[in-house]
Amino acid sequence: MTYHLAPNITAFSTERHASDPSAPYDGFNVTHYSGDDPAHVAACRAELCQQLGVDEQHLIIPRQIHGTKVAHVTNDNLNDSFEGVDALITNLPNTCIGISTADCVPILLHDSRTQAIAAIHAGWRGTVARIASRTLSDMSRLYGTNPSDVMAIIGPSIGPEAFEVGDEVYEAFAKAFFPIDVIAVKDSRFPHPERWHIDLWQANAWDLVQAGLSTDNVSISGLCTHTHIARFFSARRLGINSGRMFTGIVRHEHI
Repeated sequence: MTYHLAPNITAFSTERHASDPSAPYDGFNVTHYSGDDPAHVAACRAELCQQLGVDEQHLIIPRQIHGTKVAHVTNDNLNDSFEGVDALITNLPNTCIGISTADCVPILLHDSRTQAIAAIHAGWRGTVARIASRTLSDMSRLYGTNPSDVMAIIGPSIGPEAFEVGDEVYEAFAKAFFPIDVIAVKDSRFPHPERWHIDLWQANAWDLVQAGLSTDNVSISGLCTHTHIARFFSARRLGINSGRMFTGIVRHEHI
C-alpha cells in the first residue's frame, strides 16, 4: 500500500499477499534477520528495488532492537549494517530507508522544505521513549527541519482493540506523561474487560503533535495487523519467527 506525501516521494508499506496466512513466512518479506529463507528474502528485495527504481545498495534496512537509536544515512555509510538502530533519517536522493514491523508501529516523516525523510520503528517501548519526536529532533539538528513543514504517516500496526497489555505497560505510559485517558481503555466488549488496551496510533500521533507537527499533517492508516493477517505479518498471531512488513520512503531525483 502506498501513501501520498509529495509527487517526488514514494512512501509505502509492503503487504504479504499470503496464500496461507497461518504460515509464518508465507508472503513478501525483505527483512533479512527474521529467519526466512535467504533466497526468498533476496528475491523479494530485488523485486522491491526494481519497483522503486533504486539499486540494492540504496535499500537501507536496519536491524532493530526496540531502542531509540537514530542513524543518519549518508553516502559514507550506505554499506553499514545499522545494527541496533530503530530509526533512519537521510536527505539522500534515490535512497530508500525503511523499517521492519510485525505489529509494531511504522512511522514515516517527510520535510517538504528541506526534503529530509525518516523511517521510524515504534513498538510500545519505543513509543514510551518518544522515538518519533527524538527522530524529529535529529532532523532539526542535522537538516534544519521545522516541524511545521513535516508530514507524518502512521502505518499499519496492532490496533487498540487487539493490543491488550498488563498493568506495567499502562503504568509506563502514565509515568511518561502520555494522555492516558485518551490512549488507554478497558472495555466490556473486549474478551478480557479487566485488561488495559493501548492505542499506539494515538500515542505516537500525540508525541509528534507535542513536538510541533500540525494535527492535520499526521495521517493514521488505521489498519490493524493483528486483524488483517492475510495482508500483514503479525508477531502476536504468528510468533516472532515470522516475516515482516516493510515500511519505506524514498525521495526520487534524477541525477
